[in-house]
Amino acid sequence: MATQTLTPTGSTGAVRDDELKVRRKSPWAWAKQHVLLVVTLLVFVFMLLPNAVILWMSFNQPVGKFNYTWNKFSTAAWTNMCSNSTMCNSLGLSLKIGLLATVIATALGTMIAFAMVRYRFKMRSGINALLFLPMAAPEVVMGATLAALFFNTIGPGGMGFWTITIAHVMFCISYVVVTVKSRLAGMDPTLERAAQDLYATPTQTFMKVTLPLVAPGIGAAALLAFAISIDDYIITVFTAGNSETFPMYIFGSVQRAYPAQIDVIGSLMLLGTMAVIAVSQILNRMRTANRAK
Repeated sequence: MATQTLTPTGSTGAVRDDELKVRRKSPWAWAKQHVLLVVTLLVFVFMLLPNAVILWMSFNQPVGKFNYTWNKFSTAAWTNMCSNSTMCNSLGLSLKIGLLATVIATALGTMIAFAMVRYRFKMRSGINALLFLPMAAPEVVMGATLAALFFNTIGPGGMGFWTITIAHVMFCISYVVVTVKSRLAGMDPTLERAAQDLYATPTQTFMKVTLPLVAPGIGAAALLAFAISIDDYIITVFTAGNSETFPMYIFGSVQRAYPAQIDVIGSLMLLGTMAVIAVSQILNRMRTANRAK
């Protein structure tokens, strides 16, 4: 008796036709179905493109004094970053001011954030509003005001490292307070109460429960304060006196010369920031994995 072989027809063939149609869709049709993803990718490209250009131009050997157009590949700028001693001195000054201002602003801002979140006192709402003034006020106005203050108290000869540091601490505190406050507001208060129920002292509760939970917010606030401090130009110009920070050097060098070493330092800052973020992400994943075990 002969057997009859059946071939897939009907619905199975229709499914295969649909799969072929999906595969043959044009990129435009795919983009219309994934608008949010496409917009996100474009925004990231827009944000990261200047950083990519800086990294690319750091390997350029410019013709003349200005590193604006590509000439040929070279690592001379990377192997001789401090060929201009003035540039390296200004960078060192910016790093010192940035680190000191970050430490002071992070410590003071964290304490203020705890006071604003954990305690109720008179003028609390008013102080909360005043904290936003350094963020909302134009930098030109703040810089001119600080210049007048320092000029009338210590004189123009005393303006320099410490006046810049004081000015940077003033406008960094607001960013630290806002960042740490948002972290504190999202904390679960029952964790601290559970520690107290287990006979933990206030110091033990703070060190073993509160501080580890707030630490990511404090770290983010410190990174933000350092980035704002080392990048500031307008307020620094008004309070620098005869000192010259790295942003001030770059602004002045644009008019005289723009060496490739500036792009090298910018690339190192970018790579360093990415390394810090990557390490923090790895540590967070390791902590999550250990807790899951």
